[in-house]
Amino acid sequence: MPIIEVVQRIEVPDIPDIDLPYDDGEPLETNWHRLQINLLGDALHQHWPERTDFFAGGNMFVYYCLEQARTRQYKGPDFFVVLGVDRTRPRQSWIVWQEDGRYPDLIVELLSPTTISQDLGPKKDLYERVFKTSEYFCVNPEDWSLQGWRLQSMHYGALQPDARGWLRSSNLQLWLGIQEGRFQGTSSNWLRFFTLAGTLVPTAEETAESAHTRAEAERVRAEAEQVRAEAEQVRAEAERARAEAERERAEAEHARVEALEAENTRLRAELERLRGSTP
Repeated sequence: MPIIEVVQRIEVPDIPDIDLPYDDGEPLETNWHRLQINLLGDALHQHWPERTDFFAGGNMFVYYCLEQARTRQYKGPDFFVVLGVDRTRPRQSWIVWQEDGRYPDLIVELLSPTTISQDLGPKKDLYERVFKTSEYFCVNPEDWSLQGWRLQSMHYGALQPDARGWLRSSNLQLWLGIQEGRFQGTSSNWLRFFTLAGTLVPTAEETAESAHTRAEAERVRAEAEQVRAEAEQVRAEAERARAEAERERAEAEHARVEALEAENTRLRAELERLRGSTP
């Protein structure tokens, strides 16, 4: 009896072309929000200057399903990082189905009175249940509080801050903490990255300032060394002059002694002559 092989063919429909906007035209809550997003991306790229296997996005739409793309009901995280992807690819938004199904590995939301209910409610649920983003952090500039969660058994568990109030990101192998500083001309508190050893991850501006400070310190050190060398030269010349004066004094003293001895010899000889001529 012949064996008939039945092959089931499943056709996957092509994803239709959809115009996916990357900007909703709405400004960020405050200038601080804009600068904070830029700071995080800037610092992370400074920390990993040679790496091309990550993507850091700020104020960028994340499209994760066609229905959401069609209805445009979701706006992207304030800041997110995806690990293990090609950083060099140009992107205006993060489209999951064009990224081999990759979702953000870390998300940071900057809270505000108008977004806090969404960021700690529906968005947090979305990141937990759909994105399965393993680390989620929220900063509230109203009181500079920092909260964080890590995905554990499919649910977010709150991260506990250390004595400094910092939270650790296992994905980035960095600490996140609030620190006062200045960025692009604005002084404020900022969410910053720190190495596991506790060293601040600098921005490009801070790196340049640090290099300038080191160069200025080196210039001052070189000038001080030059002054020291010149002072040493003056001291050496003064020592040579003193030695020369001492030599001249010694020679003069020697000449004086020799002259006295010669005069004494002459006087003795004259005295002997006078004694010999006396009858």
